[in-house]
Amino acid sequence: MCMMRRAWKILRVFVLAWAASTAGLCPAEEPNRIDATTLHRKVLCGYQGWFRCPGDPAERGWWHWSRNARKIAPETLTFEMWPDLSEFTEEEKYPAPGFTLPDGRQAHLFSSAHPRTVDRHFDWMRTYGIDGVFVQRFLSELRRPSTDLVLNHVRASASKTGRVYAVCYDLSGTPEPQIFDRLTSDWKRLVDERKVTRDDRYLHHQERPVVFVWGLYPDRFGPALAHRIIDFFEKEHPYPATLVGGVPWYWRREKDPEWSRAFRRLDVISPWNVGHSMKAGEQRHASTITWKDDLTESKRSGMAYLPVIYPGFGWTNLKGKQAASQTLPRLSGEFLWQQFVTASDLKIEMAYVAMFDEVDEGTAIFKVSNSPPTQARFQTYEGRPSDWYLRLTGEGSKLIRGEIRNQKKIPIRP
Repeated sequence: MCMMRRAWKILRVFVLAWAASTAGLCPAEEPNRIDATTLHRKVLCGYQGWFRCPGDPAERGWWHWSRNARKIAPETLTFEMWPDLSEFTEEEKYPAPGFTLPDGRQAHLFSSAHPRTVDRHFDWMRTYGIDGVFVQRFLSELRRPSTDLVLNHVRASASKTGRVYAVCYDLSGTPEPQIFDRLTSDWKRLVDERKVTRDDRYLHHQERPVVFVWGLYPDRFGPALAHRIIDFFEKEHPYPATLVGGVPWYWRREKDPEWSRAFRRLDVISPWNVGHSMKAGEQRHASTITWKDDLTESKRSGMAYLPVIYPGFGWTNLKGKQAASQTLPRLSGEFLWQQFVTASDLKIEMAYVAMFDEVDEGTAIFKVSNSPPTQARFQTYEGRPSDWYLRLTGEGSKLIRGEIRNQKKIPIRP
């Protein structure tokens, strides 16, 4: 009987996924639809969409929740924050064996392979005024069917909620000789077969679809590959794109002349800032001291500038106790808000919030529990409401759009 119930649950999720992917190809009736023709005045979040649970359509076990796909236990955890599932339906919740909430109830986790969960995340974006996402596609994971399944969910949810989305390719973990072919083959398939760029919710900029390529790092491969990738997206064929490049925060210091030239060939440059911090009084804040010169150099080179804003950082469960010193406390939202303030001071009109759902490295802004299971150590939102960082990101989006005046103090109350 248990096997039959499990099979029925999986079948139902597949049916929902098919319906969602079909709906994603057509615009929905939505009065508050985000303008998908430009990056200007946008705040977009990174959307990992990589969480899996036993019994979901992906059949990958506890992927990205545990270092052991077959088992989840305090010693196998790879995530830092327990998501708040109080609004989730029973169908979306997957029991985590051995984990209970402080009141003794069974604790659950979610799967990004479930269409209703992605719908819920996009509903939150609409509710709190967040424009949309860069949906992550790791080159090392492209052959996994659930990678396309999550993209289907994102397409459908963006259509339903009027949000925008664009693909972000992460080069991490892919051998250099395989990067170009995997990247370009997948983009061609998405354009030709999946027809993503025909979605009215797919983000465009300068009359081209936006593609984010993250991981253009000189310590990973040579500049010839970077130029080859840029050349591909520049050419006038069916696959051109406005290319956003995820590069090191110190990109202006690069001494290799060909890498330096490659950075300045991008359409939009986005220096990765997560973990980059500075001392401010007795606290550590995200370092923003490079932003002014980054912006100046970007304009001089004919590029748009997309700074990375993040709410804090921590990965002790992922990396071990020795990583505890790398934790950057959120300061009840001050850490995040001061980055929006700086962006507004500099008249920066677009931002990338890292990340919407990244609980592995403690950078999530979605709803997180302040009463997580007691069987292990988890970060919380320090007593702030579970939607606190969604609200703050919504306010930051208003600041970037010029809809509210800039102020040093957080303009809302818990």
